[in-house]
Amino acid sequence: MSAKHVEIIPASGTEVFIPLNKLKKSPNNARKTPHSEAMIEAYAASIAAKGILQNLVVEPEFDGEGTATGFYLVTIGEGRRLAQLLRVKRKEIKKTEPIRCVVDTANDPHEISLDENVTRENMHPADQFEAFRRQADERGLSAEEIAARFGVTPNVVRQRLRLGAVSPRLMQLYRDGELILEQVMAFAITDDQARQEAVYERLSYDRDASTIRRLLTETHVAATDRRARFVGLEAYTEAGGTILRDLFTEDRGGYLEDVALLDLLVTGRLGREADSLRAVEGWKWTEPHLDFPHAHGMRRVYPHPVELSAEDRAALEAVQSEFDRLTELHQSAVELADEVDARFGELETEIDRLEAKRQAYDPDDIVRGGAFVILNHDGTVRIERGFIRREDEKPDAETGQGGDNQASHEEGAGDDQAPRDGEEEEGAGDDEDEEQPLSDMLVRDLTAHRTLGLRLNLSEQPEVAIVAVTHALAAQIFYFGANANVVGIQPVKTDLAAHAVGIEDTAAGKAWSDRHANWARQMPKDVAGLWEFVAGLDHDSRMALFAHCTALTVNAVRLPFDRRPRAIAAAGRLAAAVALDMAGYWRPTVGSYLGRVTKACIIEAVREGVSDEAAERLSGLKKAEMAAAAEQLLAATDWLPPLLRTAKSEDQADALSEAQGDDSHLQAAE
Repeated sequence: MSAKHVEIIPASGTEVFIPLNKLKKSPNNARKTPHSEAMIEAYAASIAAKGILQNLVVEPEFDGEGTATGFYLVTIGEGRRLAQLLRVKRKEIKKTEPIRCVVDTANDPHEISLDENVTRENMHPADQFEAFRRQADERGLSAEEIAARFGVTPNVVRQRLRLGAVSPRLMQLYRDGELILEQVMAFAITDDQARQEAVYERLSYDRDASTIRRLLTETHVAATDRRARFVGLEAYTEAGGTILRDLFTEDRGGYLEDVALLDLLVTGRLGREADSLRAVEGWKWTEPHLDFPHAHGMRRVYPHPVELSAEDRAALEAVQSEFDRLTELHQSAVELADEVDARFGELETEIDRLEAKRQAYDPDDIVRGGAFVILNHDGTVRIERGFIRREDEKPDAETGQGGDNQASHEEGAGDDQAPRDGEEEEGAGDDEDEEQPLSDMLVRDLTAHRTLGLRLNLSEQPEVAIVAVTHALAAQIFYFGANANVVGIQPVKTDLAAHAVGIEDTAAGKAWSDRHANWARQMPKDVAGLWEFVAGLDHDSRMALFAHCTALTVNAVRLPFDRRPRAIAAAGRLAAAVALDMAGYWRPTVGSYLGRVTKACIIEAVREGVSDEAAERLSGLKKAEMAAAAEQLLAATDWLPPLLRTAKSEDQADALSEAQGDDSHLQAAE
């Protein structure tokens, strides 16, 4: 009969090596919440690099009869035990790996476990950041090497290294509680400590992290800027440019530091685009511009309809036939194969190219005219063609001066279209007999009487008045220096692009541009034929042209230095009269509104547009995150800020309806 094995228990306080598979979690451990996987990973990496730096504290396990089982319960160091088990799973060590432990049978296990977790103070984050920095500076370890030794990701290491490079003065303010971690993270966007301190000195009451980031990057260009998107980050860095990255927020590509280099690259590429356009299309000149030069002061011509050549007609029919065949073949497909989708794209491009040939510029206009090559607000190239410089206008047959009164675009027309004092009226002398001795005084007297007669007759004929006003407006909007309007109405136009960046690139802006171009293409080549053109339009078309010309003069822009309370009030009445709903033209996005107002305004917008509950969910977010979330929430709504809302007025609507139905008030009293 064999003797029963007796486990020898080491004395309390003894340091012993115990096989890993003989260690168990203690039921007396005060920590009941499991260790996170990230913490166990960090322990495992640290132990692999440096070994176990702190002994585990254990107590022997006994069975129900009080006999030692040979296992030990881990009172302090459960995280290290789990880390070693992870290393066993990874086959880095064996399950019998000896673990250095201290046996404690003198103290209450639960109490010392609680003591271990309570009576200690974590390292201040600032100390941790600087310690990581020393690992890199003094030991030359890379972010990846440090990450492997501490069980964190390389990105976490890079963040701590960047924080460790913050100015010692600012770091001390952080230790003293005068700065919070979010502010320190904002300062860490750059490692220029002098600049960090200079920005800190500029801060007043507004010390928000977003303000700090904005001040630190105010001399840089965001990667989302149209210039950066146009050139491309790769081309910029290949040219020697550097990019500042924010490791703590979504910087969408960072910030380009060398603005001069970026502008040089933009100018160079736009210049090459302009040269290529001139070579391909034959314009006399092409000019690259960052923004459209609205004050160019030139007349603009438009392409006119032309017949396709037989070759192009055949090509268009073939391409359209293939497109229709593919459409019918795949009309029931839920998703197109990549090659089929690509072919559809090729066919659509070719159809657009051939259809574009249905409109062509007059060859004479091309050899005299030019085009602007512009950087669009989305980072793409925008081409505006058909501009004629004054010196390139055809000389007038009688005066020898530039006298091309052809249809022009509204851009840059300005006051040059209005008649100038002292200029001879067009056609003066056409009906006069040069030998008839009429004095200037008599001519003035007679024509004054004739003018009075015109006014009397015109006041009694509203339909002719519409023709005359439409003619006057169109002559000044679509023609340069025509001086052809007998009615003294001068349109005053406001360039909206000067007040709202990118407005011409919006859907509404493009719709207006297309509408204006469509009218410009229909205008007679010479202003002398404009009256017959307007008079020959059917009623609906004439009213449409009248409305278009009138609409071009509307100005409801509110400027801080331009006080026009009555005009602004009239704009409100006009909005009600035309039932303006800005939800069809404008949406609340980060760029258009939400990123440019306070957090309180964002919350109020979501409360009005969605619900109180949705607004409450956003209240704890940072400004950038709040704006982005609000954009998504409001996308499905028709919410508008108060400034864009149209007040509904039944009285105004009734009055307008009554005015439209009864024109008796137009009759002059005898």
